[in-house]
Amino acid sequence: MKFVHLSDAHLVTPGEWLLGLDPLARLEACLADIERHHADAAVVVITGDLSETGTPDTYRSLRAALSRTQLPIRLLMGNHDNREAFAQQFPESVATDGFIHSIFDGPDGRLIFLDTLDQGQVTGKLCPLRLAWLSERLDEAKDRPVYLFMHHPAGRVHLPALDSIGLSSPEVFFEAVRRHGNVRHIFAGHLHRLVTGRWQGVPFTILRSTNHQTALDFVSERTSSSFEPPLYSIVLIEGEDMVMHFHEFPTGAAA
Repeated sequence: MKFVHLSDAHLVTPGEWLLGLDPLARLEACLADIERHHADAAVVVITGDLSETGTPDTYRSLRAALSRTQLPIRLLMGNHDNREAFAQQFPESVATDGFIHSIFDGPDGRLIFLDTLDQGQVTGKLCPLRLAWLSERLDEAKDRPVYLFMHHPAGRVHLPALDSIGLSSPEVFFEAVRRHGNVRHIFAGHLHRLVTGRWQGVPFTILRSTNHQTALDFVSERTSSSFEPPLYSIVLIEGEDMVMHFHEFPTGAAA
């Protein structure tokens, strides 16, 4: 089973730029690179902050960009997103309970895509309804391997400015994860940094943005931007084995 992970497109009004960069052009370059080299991926996952502003025009441009690719794409919500504006353009992505969460069952396990958006807040949230949904999907998986995708990181990365904006009340999330006992990896975004490690025994990976990055700062409690190359990851799973590659895709020039 092969899938691709990218995050934090931060689309703005078409024609406008963000931090001297064109988020739409960068996302399109990323998707073109994936389609050129990884068209055999079972699914491509974008873990939130699809939009910078959460406005309808950004989701219309996202819809147009995705319509030009044949890649099977799953979209998650981030704190910059607006669930209602997104749903107008992507009604097929909305679950019956109104949240943007779903699953993908592949030959080597189940992928679960979570909605951690707490509208109006930078931090993420899994309310009782979403936690119940997660528990049900984990129970359905039984003893199959599970891979979780979410925008907000569920644990610390030891960068003060970033540790304050992750998932709120992560202990209830990890209770569900521990109860199931077969979650193999957590994939997240939000921090605009490439970070890997383990939270409560579960391996995790956080990706850079397809647009701009956050500076590596172990002291300040305020974030600052950096311009390290954007990337995406290619994940290959064969039974009990998982291999992950990180690829810095070519982009257009900055302003």
